[in-house]
Amino acid sequence: QVPLVESGGGSVQAGESLRLSCAASVYTHRVTWFRQAPGKEREGVASITTGSHFTVYGDSVKGRFTISRDNAKNTVYLQTASLKPEDSAMYYCAARQSPRYGSQWHDSGTYDYWGQGTQVIVSS
Repeated sequence: QVPLVESGGGSVQAGESLRLSCAASVYTHRVTWFRQAPGKEREGVASITTGSHFTVYGDSVKGRFTISRDNAKNTVYLQTASLKPEDSAMYYCAARQSPRYGSQWHDSGTYDYWGQGTQVIVSS
């Protein structure tokens, strides 16, 4: 069974919205959405913890994206809004199974599991 499975990507016009889902089949302490566009570095988009539902966002998406989770379904959602062409990227969810104290939420090297990605394309 694949540990993390993303869905919900697609092609939309600027200003529209998409809801991305990350379904987990393993325990997750923290789930983070990352994105990577061609020729660019992987970027932390938003992150949420299991117990406290503490959330944090990258500067480029603050006020437009919302991360949430349904612990009963072991699924994390990324609700996007007011999408811009620069939001176009492959979006990945990643999970940690422990707190990893001292590490940054956007440090991709500290995650235990990764999904296969879901593509988001935003046209102007």
